[in-house]
Amino acid sequence: MNRLGRGKRPPQGRGRENASVGVGRMPDDRSTVRAETAVRTPAGPPLLASRLKPAVLPEPVVLRPRLARLLDDGVARPVTLVRAPAGWGKTTLLASWRRSVSEADPEAPAPAWVSVEVGDDSDRLWSYLAAALRSVLDPAGQPVPDRVPRPDELEVLAAALAARDRPVVLVVDDLHRIADPAALTGLEFLLRHTGQRLRLVAAGRTGLPLAVHRLRLAGELTEIGPDELAFTDDETADLLTAHGVAVPAAAVRRLRQRTEGWAAASRIAALALRGQPDPDRWIVQLDGDHPEIAGYLREELLAGVPPPEIELLRRAAVVETVCAGLAAALTGDADAEVRLRGLAEGTGLLHRDGGQPVWYRCHPLLADLLRRELGRLPAEDLRDLHLRATGWYARNGRPADALRHALTGGDWRSAADLLVARWPELMPYDRVTAVGAVPAPPPPPPPPPAAVARDPELALAYAAQRALDGDGEAAGAHLRLATGHAGRLPQPRRTRFGRLVAAVELTLARLAGAPEAVRAAAARLLATRPAGVAETDPGGEPHDATAELAWAGAVPGGAAHEVAAEAAWPDAGSATMAAGGQLRGEAGDDADVRAVAGTALALLALHDGDLTEAGTGFAAALAAAREAGRPRTELVCGSRWALLAALRGRLRAAEETALAALALPPCQGGSAQVDCGYAYLALAVVALQRDQAAEAEANLALAGPASGDPPARVVADWCRAILRHDEGDLSAGHRLLMQARDGWAGRGGELRSWLLVAELELHGARGDLRAARELAGEQPAGPLAVAAARLEMRAGDPRAAAHLLPDWTAAPAADWPLPVRLDAALLAALLAARAGDGRRAGGLLEQALELAAPDGCRRPFIRAEPGLRELLAAHLDSGTAHWSLVSDLVRAVDVPDEQAGGALAGGRATPAASLAEPLTERELTILRYLQSILSNVEIAAELSVSVNTVKTHVRNIYRKLDATRRRDAVRRARELHLI
Repeated sequence: MNRLGRGKRPPQGRGRENASVGVGRMPDDRSTVRAETAVRTPAGPPLLASRLKPAVLPEPVVLRPRLARLLDDGVARPVTLVRAPAGWGKTTLLASWRRSVSEADPEAPAPAWVSVEVGDDSDRLWSYLAAALRSVLDPAGQPVPDRVPRPDELEVLAAALAARDRPVVLVVDDLHRIADPAALTGLEFLLRHTGQRLRLVAAGRTGLPLAVHRLRLAGELTEIGPDELAFTDDETADLLTAHGVAVPAAAVRRLRQRTEGWAAASRIAALALRGQPDPDRWIVQLDGDHPEIAGYLREELLAGVPPPEIELLRRAAVVETVCAGLAAALTGDADAEVRLRGLAEGTGLLHRDGGQPVWYRCHPLLADLLRRELGRLPAEDLRDLHLRATGWYARNGRPADALRHALTGGDWRSAADLLVARWPELMPYDRVTAVGAVPAPPPPPPPPPAAVARDPELALAYAAQRALDGDGEAAGAHLRLATGHAGRLPQPRRTRFGRLVAAVELTLARLAGAPEAVRAAAARLLATRPAGVAETDPGGEPHDATAELAWAGAVPGGAAHEVAAEAAWPDAGSATMAAGGQLRGEAGDDADVRAVAGTALALLALHDGDLTEAGTGFAAALAAAREAGRPRTELVCGSRWALLAALRGRLRAAEETALAALALPPCQGGSAQVDCGYAYLALAVVALQRDQAAEAEANLALAGPASGDPPARVVADWCRAILRHDEGDLSAGHRLLMQARDGWAGRGGELRSWLLVAELELHGARGDLRAARELAGEQPAGPLAVAAARLEMRAGDPRAAAHLLPDWTAAPAADWPLPVRLDAALLAALLAARAGDGRRAGGLLEQALELAAPDGCRRPFIRAEPGLRELLAAHLDSGTAHWSLVSDLVRAVDVPDEQAGGALAGGRATPAASLAEPLTERELTILRYLQSILSNVEIAAELSVSVNTVKTHVRNIYRKLDATRRRDAVRRARELHLI
């Protein structure tokens, strides 16, 4: 197998759906530069023709139409920048796209091409730029100078380009090789002064000598980076198929995850898999030590990186992700932050994982290589790195990471101390599901028997660590080993030890997925509470009166808890147990026990579908975790409580709690991704109910790591189904709902009811009233009855709707989620308006606004039945305590097409088509005030202008809207969706 290098890029697609790939074909070059080895210029030395056209594409080439579309869209702007480290397929992408452009329009010249080489100065670079431009410009037109042009010559050339009918596209590859930014002065002048008739497509690694920030702010830049260049699952499958490799879909997914879509590694793997008897196993074992991958990493990525940066990368490989503080602790380098930023921005070797502080990580294959080299260090040096990591993690709210490094470094005392002092933070609350594409880290070495005999807590610490990694068998073995020494422990140490044993037993019960064992273990843990505390309720869960209040809508607790004790954590290796076996300090107090046991029981309720019990349990456990100062437990409870609160419509409380959870230390640096995923899912539900589709989609993408849990996966599918429904893609919405329903099979509760409601509404939107009515049943109740009533209203049968609609003001309705109550209230208001009872309709509408306003719940209004906009507009005239909200809703609520009179698709009227003279910004501002009861004098005071100015604007508004009084002007403006 040949090692990948220059000219042998991993395969990328040509980018067009109608493009075809023939093995052994050369790129089609339609410029005046042909296959000759040199190009003669009017003056100066000859130029290499190979630098004026792309290299031969490596076959087979994989079609990647999504990237071609990005480039097609990009060349509509002056500059398109393809920027990524080595091996991401930048050159192959541009060469294949250039070929497909030529094939699509054979009469037009192909985009001009220049490959930059090391050492190109201003004169040499311009010689090649001139030759490339000359290949696509009219030879009879203005000649392009071979040397760096004078300012007047640049102006003449810019004028000639600006006068062209069609833009000139110039591709410049390996732009990062230009050492002197002044070499691009002439090209940047042409980009600014050709009336966008020159389009630059540039590719390079990092540190490109272009005014990127200016171009970005001006909206003249399209950027394509590693996230876009990465192979998708489908593209990885196409690549393997093109190389004659057949593997199951799961293996394709593992390969894409292991390589993270890196083109070079994907192509190396495809080539290597051709002769493998067991391709699936080879993919599982793929790492950065593979000879071809390791060679490429060393020659293309690490070559030229200064030794201090290489040493930083190597020492940081002892951890998964690194921030400036952790890097400084590992290296002792005060400039670690500057070096990390340079490696991320200047070389692309590190990827930012976001957050504050900023966390960085290597590509997993590069991390494999660095860890392998790290393993060659002397044992004492490697142990020192683990102890440094232990101390930093312990001081910064990451006890689970601290425990792993303490055990790996053989610091038995610190490992035992961590368990005793931080045991609630070391309990995995959910079953661990390993990602098949990412090899699990090797387990730390078990503690020696002599150390366990001296300190049985050490065996419990090892059991807790193996449980964190999902190794229940090893965890159980060390739990039994620890309990064998319990009889020799004196009091009160034995009591503390029993509490720790109960906590580990609870963890193992959760790992086994045994609900009854979890309840029994939680009861045993609760039995270890110190004497003299409040009694527990019959379910074994501590009773906390504040929990019910919190679940009723208030945020449970305040801002994210600050763990002041972190700064006091002793350095790794320090002894904290005095001779004679004195206790290291109080551990597992009452708040800890309530937090851990309550969290476990609440998680059981959540997975069973009992959202009410889960919400109450999480609220109580969250309060206990904050009382005890346990950020990891706080994150588990807060993220899930936020999701349940969002589902019930407590949007403000859900948003505040989710954001507080995401700000906790365990969420930093890629840790606790499942729990953070729940918080992002809560924010997605909040955005959905506020009718913020783009924000909901963005948070759903961030919630991906939580999708392994059935509740999170079902809620995410439910959200996406609603979003697809809103977009009009009813088939996709239905598929997602069926997927969610299958994922929740065998469970009941509110979530099942909400899935039925969404399915009913989808059937109604598709016009399948029979299926919708069958789903609702003869006598629907609760949210399903509200949805059935809405269905009948939209079907034109208000009498049937009124018959089905429950009394939303009755006591049972108080337990409905807020969006359901609002749906019922708005439907009741519309039915009252249809019956001619405007007074009752207005009262019901005001009650709905009173419910919706505190949380900003807009979706029930915006997606309500036809007729609501007119009701809202009339409500503005009659007076409301929520004038701003109603005004905003009037503008947002859609008007049915048959009422819009010349509306656009989507039901919006076109003001420009109806107004001969548009309103100015100031006139629009005053128009909004005309909806209120304010006089002209009061409007003038609000805007800090004279009353005569307001009167002048009002006269202009009346004239432009063809109105003679305020009421008519407001009505006309609403018809045009101006307000």
